[in-house]
Amino acid sequence: MLFLTIAATPAFSQKYKTIADTPALNKEYAKVSSNIATLTAELDKAQNDLTKYTTKSDKATSDAQSTASATADKASHATNGDVKDARRAKKEARRSVKDAKNSRRASSDVNDQNKKIKKLTSQLSKNQERLRELDKMRTTIMDK
Repeated sequence: MLFLTIAATPAFSQKYKTIADTPALNKEYAKVSSNIATLTAELDKAQNDLTKYTTKSDKATSDAQSTASATADKASHATNGDVKDARRAKKEARRSVKDAKNSRRASSDVNDQNKKIKKLTSQLSKNQERLRELDKMRTTIMDK
């Protein structure tokens, strides 16, 4: 009895059950298929943009590290130098802070892009699952 109940449950939970429901099923099927195509295109674009963001982030991190190193060198010269050396060290320190902020921003962009890809992947899998359900419903209707 339990086996029969479990086997029959999907048939009763179907939204579209008769031939009369076919137009509505086809309409939803087309809508879900369109959503899948759109999400796939967005996902491809997001993945391509991720490589750009990653490259930009790597470059910004490299620039920040080299500027920080140069700042340390200027600061050591300024401690033993005159006012002109101190001004140069201060200018280099400002540049270092700017590069560090750029690096942080680029890293944040990479994280945001990864979140976007994860969200799009989740939506795509949900739509694909719904499409499979609609296929099963279509098969069930046609078998009657």
